[in-house]
Amino acid sequence: MAEHIGNASTPFHDQQGINDQQCLIAQISDPHIKAGGKLSYRQVDTANALRKAITTLNQLTPRPALVLISGDLVDFGHPEEYATFKQLMAELTLPVYLIPGNHDDRQHLRAAFPDHRYLFQHQDYLQWVVDDYPVRLVGLDSSVPGKPHGELSNESLQWLDATLAEHPEKPTLVMVHHHPFVSGIGHMDRQPLNRPDALADVIRKHDQVERVLCGHLHRSIQARFANTLAMSCPGVSHQVSLDLTPNGPAHFQLEPTGYLLHHWSATHGTVTHQGFIDQYPGPFPFYDENGLID
Repeated sequence: MAEHIGNASTPFHDQQGINDQQCLIAQISDPHIKAGGKLSYRQVDTANALRKAITTLNQLTPRPALVLISGDLVDFGHPEEYATFKQLMAELTLPVYLIPGNHDDRQHLRAAFPDHRYLFQHQDYLQWVVDDYPVRLVGLDSSVPGKPHGELSNESLQWLDATLAEHPEKPTLVMVHHHPFVSGIGHMDRQPLNRPDALADVIRKHDQVERVLCGHLHRSIQARFANTLAMSCPGVSHQVSLDLTPNGPAHFQLEPTGYLLHHWSATHGTVTHQGFIDQYPGPFPFYDENGLID
């Protein structure tokens, strides 16, 4: 059975977002929590942003089966930051699965969440597989201590290949923090997943991979990758500026924050939706008793 951060007590097979024919999975990314609610980059209230995201996720209908968080859980990898992150996440009433990003520290993350046994499946990396759902979940650890870019070791790639080969019939989501494609945002493409072709060579061998999910880019971006779709999740607190000039500065925007909903069904495969965390006017009807509203 899946581990929980918060107070979730709903029986696995009674959750609205899951049965043998469908599974609804939420994804958020890059909370960048600082200790005690300190502002990130002296501008971003990341703690309050995560609170809003958790409230949104808790209220989703139908209810997702679980939440994935694709890295950069905290800002500098300090134990006190993970303590703040864990305190905030206690309000989430859904099972949650974590991977590290370049801002995280493997050992401090494990120490903060000893009950998340999937984080201990491998001795050196926070890479894991979860088979509790109709969709198989595989988390990869692309963090390189002290560096902004990502990399998957040969050992990790061999593990991924063997893991995917175990259940070729089961739809699978693979999650990695760093983007394995060129985004066009120059300063982010100078800190991508190194050797993306090595990951593509593995993914290409396994047709059951529905998505390669990542974070890091703080934007919703999609790209063809290894016979499937790679996509990044918007930031939960701030977005990387959409600047496609070759030497654009490393800037961020306080744009609307969001999440992804991955809806798998046995009939249609996986369809991904982007939702927004803030509230906006609506919903409003298209039609009244006279038909399409004029």
